[in-house]
Amino acid sequence: MQHYYAMIMAGGGGTRLWPMSRQDMPKQLLPLVDDVSMFKTSVDRLAPLFTPDRVYVVTGRKYVHEMRAQAPEIPPQNFIVEPYGKDSGPAAAFGLTVIHRRDPEATVAVLTADHHIQDKEKFRDVLAAAYDVAQQGYIVTLGISPSYPATGFGYIRQGEELCQSNGFTVYASRGFTEKPNLVTATAFLASGDYSWNSGMFIWTAQQALAEFARQQPEMYAALMELQPAVDTPEFDDRLETVWEKIPRISLDYAVMEGAGKMAVIPVDIGWNDVGSWASLYEVLKLDRFGNGFKGRQSERVVLDTRNTLVYSDKLTVTIGVEDLIIIETPDALLICRKDRAQDVKDVVNHLLTTKNYKYL
Repeated sequence: MQHYYAMIMAGGGGTRLWPMSRQDMPKQLLPLVDDVSMFKTSVDRLAPLFTPDRVYVVTGRKYVHEMRAQAPEIPPQNFIVEPYGKDSGPAAAFGLTVIHRRDPEATVAVLTADHHIQDKEKFRDVLAAAYDVAQQGYIVTLGISPSYPATGFGYIRQGEELCQSNGFTVYASRGFTEKPNLVTATAFLASGDYSWNSGMFIWTAQQALAEFARQQPEMYAALMELQPAVDTPEFDDRLETVWEKIPRISLDYAVMEGAGKMAVIPVDIGWNDVGSWASLYEVLKLDRFGNGFKGRQSERVVLDTRNTLVYSDKLTVTIGVEDLIIIETPDALLICRKDRAQDVKDVVNHLLTTKNYKYL
């Protein structure tokens, strides 16, 4: 596995975790679950499968200084810095372009900086299994065994069994379905043929770039203009020119939905994408009344309170409430019902519309 690399996508904004997650300090840089940031946790759980020189990070200019400070073991040249965000498709293609230039035989696991994974050893084991499958010409995706009919995730349909790898069963992928309605999601769960799309993919860099060439020729052509300049003094100037030509598109829509020869490995690794306050609540340790607490303030008064998340550095008192999310920062306070957690992104949109940028 000497040509195996991990590429952590770490440029997202995390608007549904406002007011903690802000433009200058997004969720991946915050200690939302553990005592260190989600980004640092993502780096740490890759060892010992990946040595630091085999770990790459794709991020934006706003965040690269802090990420280098949090993970000084990763070589500075392994931080691939976008001029500005253009969604996950260009970010992945950009990272793959640089890695392929440095190692044409590279196999790359595309991972994210904002996932919680409980079983770290099993996660590394399935990445090793996926590497072996990728050598057979497959684009491998990790499918998460669904625990309920979620409508906020994409689904992967598994077809015939292809092989066994490192103790895992590998299936042919029969396609993606993006965020189905509840009726469809319930049917998917009942069939037993579907996994959640984790957004983690393992493929050779050569095959990945071939998919971009086939499905996103404009993006591919622009990045091929850039590739000869990797690790030369001309790189930064050429990147500025090339980046303007690249369209904004997600990785799923850019290549995954139309990719050929895909495989899926369904796995239960205690995964959560921590995309909202409700999903953070799901991974925290709860008291016997179902309450979860985060923040530096250890003192709290909780009377007749159930199934509530409190994230605060101040003494917070709750009396006679349930199913709430209470998030306190120095300049903002969020209180909402847990089942409305997805609507936090609407608050961010409102702040943008009203030009309340100081809260973003």
